[in-house]
Amino acid sequence: MDGRTPTIFAMGGGGFTMEPQNPALDEFVLSLAAAQVPKILLLPTASGDAGSQEAQFQTTFGDRPCEPSVLSLFRLGEGGPIDLRATILGQDIVYVGGGSMRNLLAIWRVHGMDEILREAWAAGVVLAGLSAGAMCWFGAGVTKSSGRPEVAKGLGLLPGSLCVHADGDPDRLPVYEQAVAERRLPAGWAADDGVGLLFKNRDLVRVVSSRPRTRAVWVEQTPSGLRRDVRQPELLASIGNVRDEGSRIVPADVLEFRRARRQSSQRRGA
Repeated sequence: MDGRTPTIFAMGGGGFTMEPQNPALDEFVLSLAAAQVPKILLLPTASGDAGSQEAQFQTTFGDRPCEPSVLSLFRLGEGGPIDLRATILGQDIVYVGGGSMRNLLAIWRVHGMDEILREAWAAGVVLAGLSAGAMCWFGAGVTKSSGRPEVAKGLGLLPGSLCVHADGDPDRLPVYEQAVAERRLPAGWAADDGVGLLFKNRDLVRVVSSRPRTRAVWVEQTPSGLRRDVRQPELLASIGNVRDEGSRIVPADVLEFRRARRQSSQRRGA
């Protein structure tokens, strides 16, 4: 361990798979690392290691000041054996994609990834994720792994529960609120698409969003009934003021990173 604060960034939805033209959340993820050029690893397990998720990840982070890589638990035999613990602990950021939360946790446990990720979190590796990749860090959440919204246990790194896609999936939030009201779920957060909850240790320190008019809502059962406390997120802006050919805002440090990478490639090709 190097003394870094255990950090989790849980997104209700958004990021490179849902908002490819809005990099605000993904830029925020990179800003959480202490390293200037952080190593960021995608775990696309929840999607069955879908190639499309990997391609979107590489497109988003490939031209940013970071070292992106992907770990497929479905293709571990390809290219020789992998030391999973060393791979995870060697990252600055581990980014978990969306998909099936139940399948994600089942596969992680088979490979011992649940304990490795717990160790990485304690060591200060930033854990980030959206949808299933956000709920998995909590005690529980509402998953649609079997097609309908159901209560499911998570890893429990963070206390309480999380409901993702609170505004984008109309079937999920009512099931979540009913489960909290019936105490089948502990109190927790309902996060709209685009909303991210930043935890240091186990404390919520910041609520941000890539979109206007979004909410994070604390939901708990009290003696007088279900209580909802709305938290208005801080609206993120993509940093920088330079646009590339596709009219996407590109930070100045990214432009410098691209120039350095091109110069390095040209020297190798000379």
